[in-house]
Amino acid sequence: MKGLIAVFLMGSLIGTCFAQDPGWPREKTNAGGTLIYYQPQLDEWKDFRRLEARMAVSIKPSAGQPTVGVIYLRASTDANVETRNVVISNFEITSTRFPSLDAAGAAAMDQLVRTFLPPTTIMNVSLDRLMAELEIGKPESTPSVVLNNNPPKIFVNYGNAILLLVEGDPVLAPIEKTKLEFLVNTNWDVFFDKSYSQYYLLNDKQWLTAASLDGPWTATTQLPKDLSKLPGQPNWENVKKAIPPASSAGSVVPKVFYSNTPAEIITFQGQPRYAPIPNTRLVYATNTEGDVFVHSEEKQYYYLVAGRWFRARNLEGPWSYATADLPADFARIPPNSARARVLVSVPGTDEAKDAVLMAQVPTTVIVDHAQAEAQVKVAYDGDPQFKPIESTNLSYASNTQEKIIKVGDLYYLCFQGVWFMSTSPTGPWKTADSVPKEIYTIPPSSPVYNVTYVTQTTTSSGETEASSTAGYLGMFIVGVAVGSTVCYGSGYYYPPYYYYGPYPYPIYRPYPVTYGVGAYYNPHNGAYGYARGAYGPYGGVAGAAWYNPSTGTYGRAAGACGVYGCAGAGRAYNPYTGAYAATRQGSNAYSQWGSSVVTKGNKWAQTGHYTDARGTVAGARTSEGGRVVAGSGQNGSGFVGQGKGGDVYAGKDGNVYRKTDSGWQEYGNGGWNSVDTSGAKAKAQQQTQNTAAKGLRAQNTQAPVATTRPAIGAQGPPTQAGVTSQPAARNTIAQSGSFSQRQGQGTINAGQSGQLQDLNREAQARQLGNQRTQNYQRQRQSGGGRARRGR
Repeated sequence: MKGLIAVFLMGSLIGTCFAQDPGWPREKTNAGGTLIYYQPQLDEWKDFRRLEARMAVSIKPSAGQPTVGVIYLRASTDANVETRNVVISNFEITSTRFPSLDAAGAAAMDQLVRTFLPPTTIMNVSLDRLMAELEIGKPESTPSVVLNNNPPKIFVNYGNAILLLVEGDPVLAPIEKTKLEFLVNTNWDVFFDKSYSQYYLLNDKQWLTAASLDGPWTATTQLPKDLSKLPGQPNWENVKKAIPPASSAGSVVPKVFYSNTPAEIITFQGQPRYAPIPNTRLVYATNTEGDVFVHSEEKQYYYLVAGRWFRARNLEGPWSYATADLPADFARIPPNSARARVLVSVPGTDEAKDAVLMAQVPTTVIVDHAQAEAQVKVAYDGDPQFKPIESTNLSYASNTQEKIIKVGDLYYLCFQGVWFMSTSPTGPWKTADSVPKEIYTIPPSSPVYNVTYVTQTTTSSGETEASSTAGYLGMFIVGVAVGSTVCYGSGYYYPPYYYYGPYPYPIYRPYPVTYGVGAYYNPHNGAYGYARGAYGPYGGVAGAAWYNPSTGTYGRAAGACGVYGCAGAGRAYNPYTGAYAATRQGSNAYSQWGSSVVTKGNKWAQTGHYTDARGTVAGARTSEGGRVVAGSGQNGSGFVGQGKGGDVYAGKDGNVYRKTDSGWQEYGNGGWNSVDTSGAKAKAQQQTQNTAAKGLRAQNTQAPVATTRPAIGAQGPPTQAGVTSQPAARNTIAQSGSFSQRQGQGTINAGQSGQLQDLNREAQARQLGNQRTQNYQRQRQSGGGRARRGR
């Protein structure tokens, strides 16, 4: 099992090709001349699907003088959150401005630019670059949900320990042709010998025994003879390898903590040892893999699990929820600290903001109706049964692993992130053109709440688009007064379902759990993972179990996950989606379908215009055919405007600027001139900027948006039960206004013009985006870094 985990953690990455943003600026050449174009600067990214941006360009006609200018564009975007790339398509240049040219020259240059960037242009840009612009721009509001943040039972031990979790009352099932039973609803291999009323627990190669589940447990080498008669099924493969048992001499016997309610465990190797975090009043425990801190002034312990902070006066508790009012010292943890990983769960930090933004980026797919419908399989345990969903008029199917919602007389199935509908609970299932808004009122207390993060629309061209965000995979945004963070799990406990049919084993279907799987967040790739070891070989009771009457095989799949995917009993599994795969953020909802049914990113992923995990950018050329520019010197090999580091910017006033070691310069009169930073020209510059913006807005209202991709939420709900009324739609950063209207951050001189303030913010964002893009690409190429192991 450990080897399998390692394969999922590392094998899916090393040697895998993936698309990369090769850098900026980029260059194109045609019969009309040469164009250098710089990284787009966001004005708005509505629903993470519709982009409005500015882009500085340097253009040299084949027979003429070079000049620089600004193009304003609209486009569709499709983000691939696994490779952290965004494909920009449906390219529409709404206007251009060449400030050093007269009207006739500007018109001619406008036409030339459009030959380089026609509507069919496809551009590949790093998601981290765009995220940095949004983060620096400080989005005004973030959608958040009210979750259950009551603490689980938290055990503490100062040596080897394991957590034996059982969901509710123990459920035992007989093993055929033996006098043994096995414990169905646990995360460990636990057997019960009916002859001697004794339990046996397998811990790796070591066997423990006890008269009751709550112990005391002791090591043993004397096993019931019937254990050697286990059926030859994959489910018992690891068990059979531990028979006969190895000698227990000299082996350490772990302490077993038993719980039939949600629980976590903190294990220290000996008494806690602490190290200080510089410039704070915090110390952290160094001899545990748990995130345990002590605030010296408050004399309180803090523990992070599943993205939530809990505090207590001592390690034995009682614990209480603390994310909403963490001491300010947590935000001061240095990025190079040994515990910097917790910053992603500290409200108000850049790491938390970045995670929240990432959680809102949708994965969008085009659905092939016929092939998708052919693969839908729905099985009920007996006749279909439905339970009401609180605070709604809806009900959900309770005796199947699929997510089926009854709305009036119709049935809607969310299968692998795609919606289907039927007039019967058993099908046949047809791809849904849209989703009833009532479904989006399902509260977090419902076990089918995650489907509210999947939307579906029909485009004007007749294609069906399905989109899902991180909530579908079990990552939810929680807002507090000082900011938002991403948490794993809703915090609610959903009792499992059992079906005692005509089979020798009961069918056991647990719902996803928040605690007991050691969930943690990896800020480098946006992935939640589950720890193993102390939590059990099946990663906590977080998966599914089944009995196949045709083969007589009983199996389990549970959430034992790593930073790039989940591995259960022989397969990767995401308990929220029911998907088997090994990618980021749990399991990919679409991988098992195949590209013939659902196309990730957009249809051009199959035609070679854009490459993702199936291919990569060739050499230093982008997916749209542009060459990456390697400038030399401030003026760049004699071509005006070709900076050495992508340091040329399109100002909101329509002028072109570049950042040099001696300050900002503006292009005009055929050359670069220093920008006045005293504030004397601030009023004039602001007036110019307002005039340009007014003209652009007027033009934008007249020009139709050339797109076949409506914004996410067009068919979905504006609000949901339990969701704070901040944005109008779940996946939207800003429903109205633009990125340029948001409050920025960074050190800005009060005497500078608004234009310079904007330029400084955008330069800061570009630098941050460059760093994150390079860091992520290095991590992917090196295998993603060290995976955090279980206790």
